[in-house]
Amino acid sequence: MPERLSCFKAYDIRGKVPEELNEEIAYAVARAIADFTGCASCVVGYDIRNSSKPLAEAVIQGLIDAGVDAVDIGLCGTEMVYFATADGGHGAGIMVTASHNPPEYNGMKLVREESKPISGDTGLDEIERITREKAFQRSGHGKHIYHEDIYHEFVDHLLAIVDPAPLEDLRVLLNPGNGAAGVALDHLLPRIPLEATEMWWEPDGNFPNGVPNPILEENRGPTMEAIRKGNFDFGVAWDGDYDRCFFFDGEGSFIEGYYMVGVLAKDTLKHHIGAKIIHDPRLIWNTIEIVKQHGGIPIQCKTGHAFIKERMRAEQAEYGGEMSAHHYFKAHYYCDSGMIPFLQVARLVSQTGTPLGEMVADMMRKYPCSGEINSQVDNPQEAIRRVREHFPGGEEDWTDGLSLAFENWRFNLRPSNTEPVVRLNVESKGDPDLVKEKVDEILRVLRA
Repeated sequence: MPERLSCFKAYDIRGKVPEELNEEIAYAVARAIADFTGCASCVVGYDIRNSSKPLAEAVIQGLIDAGVDAVDIGLCGTEMVYFATADGGHGAGIMVTASHNPPEYNGMKLVREESKPISGDTGLDEIERITREKAFQRSGHGKHIYHEDIYHEFVDHLLAIVDPAPLEDLRVLLNPGNGAAGVALDHLLPRIPLEATEMWWEPDGNFPNGVPNPILEENRGPTMEAIRKGNFDFGVAWDGDYDRCFFFDGEGSFIEGYYMVGVLAKDTLKHHIGAKIIHDPRLIWNTIEIVKQHGGIPIQCKTGHAFIKERMRAEQAEYGGEMSAHHYFKAHYYCDSGMIPFLQVARLVSQTGTPLGEMVADMMRKYPCSGEINSQVDNPQEAIRRVREHFPGGEEDWTDGLSLAFENWRFNLRPSNTEPVVRLNVESKGDPDLVKEKVDEILRVLRA
């Protein structure tokens, strides 16, 4: 039997084109998802990468040959596939995207009915087996349904979640990074009363300004500089398929996703008293404090979009946030969105008159953090064990890697799902020097 296909990861499909992912595999994935879900219809969308449309066409053919109607929504963001699948009552959805990976990569995100995620724990392994073995059960003559212009319905959906009325008198810088967000914003901006300045707007799979991935510090500089040269209330940058959004204050300073979880959780609890809020284990103290202060219930969940969505649905949580800038909403079928946080922050700044930087300043003082630091190591599990032995005592939690909490500081150290890398996050109670000290100490042990 052939070895497991390398493009299948813990909760999606991702690999180099064409060595690890190609049209033959994409076709087989479509046949496999038809067998696994039993769907009568499946939504298909794709991002701006040069390889995305050919892969989507192979997916569509695979669905048709399985007797499934392929609902083709064309170039879009991942959250539009989630919307179209759940809103249209379709049995599955496939988004062809590699998000923020380098240009030579592509991938797929798969959902079932109601846009429920398909991960390794909920069927992705079985889909991999069917794909690898080409053990297809279904066949037939599905239809190719062109339904590319769903943007109006999508914008209706967004504005039903976030009322646009209070958004006047805001000046914002918006940077899609030549990804797909610019297309969605072209449909959204005419319907909301704010003044937007466009940056790197045109979709371009050649990524003339680099792959849009603002979580990397080296990718933020141009956005920060543009904000500082202008007169903006805040700025937003998106990744390629815009399921993540990144915020900058009016001075051009980048705001860590950790603190944006606090901002959005607090705002959510104003509108949904007593709601449950899901968060990941990497950085937690600020989120827990804010949620409890505002009458909510904080619930920790393993990192990763599939795991967060599953827990959101199980708990019927109103909002979930990861420090990696994924934000999830019950009103968006428990899925992540990069457009809803943009609208939510704009509404909040407009209604309160408080600059975004001021909203997070107290959080940053009370709970300074390191941001995520990656280390390549030969044996991630052994490296994590060394760190644990170096710090005796502490409150231990293995929800996702190792979390270890002491009186005034804590850290999370977790292995990558796809490479020999461990990711470190450190936070403290009001002591940035302690954060730096502990980062240095952990990295010495980790990289020894």
